[in-house]
Amino acid sequence: MPATMSSARPSAPPPHPVSPATPSPTAPSETSGAIACDLFCAVIDNFGDIGVCWRLARQLTSEHGWQVRIFVDDLHAFQKLCPALAVDRSRQAVSGIVIEHWREPAHAGDTLEVADVVIEAFGCELPHVYVAAMARRERAPVWLNLEYLSAEDWVADFHLRQSPHPRYPLTKTFFFPGLGAGTGGVLKEHHLDAARAAFEASPQARDAWWRHTTGQPAPTPDATVISLFAYENPAVDSLLEQWRDGPDPVVLLVPEGRISGALARFFGLPSFAAGSHAERGKLRAHALAFTDQPGYDALLWASHLNFVRGEDSFVRAQWAARPFVWHIYPQADDAHLPKLDAALAHYADSLPAESRAALARFWHAWNGVGQPDWADFQRHRAVFERRAVQWAQELAALGDLAGNLAVFAKSQLK
Repeated sequence: MPATMSSARPSAPPPHPVSPATPSPTAPSETSGAIACDLFCAVIDNFGDIGVCWRLARQLTSEHGWQVRIFVDDLHAFQKLCPALAVDRSRQAVSGIVIEHWREPAHAGDTLEVADVVIEAFGCELPHVYVAAMARRERAPVWLNLEYLSAEDWVADFHLRQSPHPRYPLTKTFFFPGLGAGTGGVLKEHHLDAARAAFEASPQARDAWWRHTTGQPAPTPDATVISLFAYENPAVDSLLEQWRDGPDPVVLLVPEGRISGALARFFGLPSFAAGSHAERGKLRAHALAFTDQPGYDALLWASHLNFVRGEDSFVRAQWAARPFVWHIYPQADDAHLPKLDAALAHYADSLPAESRAALARFWHAWNGVGQPDWADFQRHRAVFERRAVQWAQELAALGDLAGNLAVFAKSQLK
């Protein structure tokens, strides 16, 4: 999902530094007493950046009573995850959250209001005019740099480290998500486990999901249901062939995206767009429309095994308590592989040696080292299923990212 994270791109500013939209209204905290939070997000690539920010904003609003504004530079990418968003509006409110189109304003200056808590997501670099306004505020805001998720051991040492601004009397605190003790944890809504349990306990809900999502009833119990969400991947052809020629039926659920072309070629189709269905041998595949975030959770719950990519879906797969295979964001010189191994070290540490080795082989093959061996993976599936449930419980013991961030911010505002 770089030198400062394991799961995504290097922290980097937008290609063209931008400033907030027109000056904002009075900060919410001045009139309501609630904590006001401004969250800045530059969409570098795909949907991971805004996906994480949108989840965080909703959780801070609904579970902690914060009043949140998101400044985001790409409303089109955002709308994929939030269909209610209008891409032609400079300012709007969705789900109680104010959304500002982050771009060069017609004017900005002394009237700009600054929130109590300012979150700079993934090193996106705040606009200079906003930083100057932060310095003029009677009480400096809590300034957090929310970093990318990393499973590496060094994260615990850098989590909550502070960095003074070179010009202004401001201090930035680095807040690192992570999979181990001493980190910020990962995002998880309070209601998530109950929602998953309700879905799993209701045959009617699952069948309704299948009919709505694929247009067909749920598959028979002998089928292995697999969701496939990945970057372009040369290993996919081998895996599709193994599923086609295997002894047991496989039902593949493929959100429309970067892997769709490979599916089209495999099935001999001109495209594999949302609504497409195809079948070869023991493999049946459904192309799904891009879904909002709650819809993606249901997809994970409906599957026995989930292939995920980047950061946001990687986290959601862990909360789904199902076996999963992670396609980490590829980097030059295979710099992503140690980061992949760091995640495996947490997730697979308690597995029996043979199962741990099989999982590592399969994850590495999916990330460009070797060829995936589906039969080898399947031999350990029952062990992987038990571990997935256990791991979700272990991860929850760290506390959730939004809750940990809220507690820290409040401690700084006292």
